[in-house]
Amino acid sequence: MKKLVAYITTGYPDLDFTEDAALALKEAGVDSLELGIPFSDPVADGPIIEEANLKSLENGFKIDQLLELSAKIAPEIDTLWMGYFNPFYKRGVDTFISEAKKTGVSGMIIPDLPYEESLIYKDNFIQNQIALIDFVAPTDTLSRIQTILKNSQKFVYLVAYAGITGSGKEENLSRVISDIRSTTNTDIYIGFGVNAKTAKAKAKDVDGVIVGSAFVSIMLNDELSFDEKISHMQELAKIIKEEINS
Repeated sequence: MKKLVAYITTGYPDLDFTEDAALALKEAGVDSLELGIPFSDPVADGPIIEEANLKSLENGFKIDQLLELSAKIAPEIDTLWMGYFNPFYKRGVDTFISEAKKTGVSGMIIPDLPYEESLIYKDNFIQNQIALIDFVAPTDTLSRIQTILKNSQKFVYLVAYAGITGSGKEENLSRVISDIRSTTNTDIYIGFGVNAKTAKAKAKDVDGVIVGSAFVSIMLNDELSFDEKISHMQELAKIIKEEINS
């Protein structure tokens, strides 16, 4: 069965919502959860996730709150941290790895950490059994893919197109998927532009999908109560899970 990974921005609308939404998404069939670490300049994300990031920071989000939430959520659903390198660097990457292990988090996604720079930290990730997720873009050559995926863990994050999340572009990915398959047995999950309408097509030749903007747009809808937001997010998760496995 193909997997569904859901991204939500930690601390928006508030911390209780994050916890409730995480557990509700598990009930709706989500296999893994990306807890987004709010950052003021999320360069790989579109305006929807950027807005949620900024609102969470305005609400006073702190990294210690991420740790407290993760300790509650990770025992219930496979949980990864998704964030930009600056907060990791300021707190200390090794500190983050140690804290992730204590809370039960299984992996980290750091989109602006280049592969060559990540090698400094790889051994510590491996020793602590925390996966550092590798990214592959449609523009990567076979030789580059072979380099990036030497020690791939958990899943390969295939970026569906060049650009930011939520922009809905289309690219032919058959070549890059074939190159990944020839390089590693690690599952391929596709992200960027995945929603209820696109999920079936995007999931065709991969093992799972990563959905962010579609969930966060519901979180940002202030016409909905907290309970209604969670209900809408659950319904979306069920639709996407059915689409990618039909």
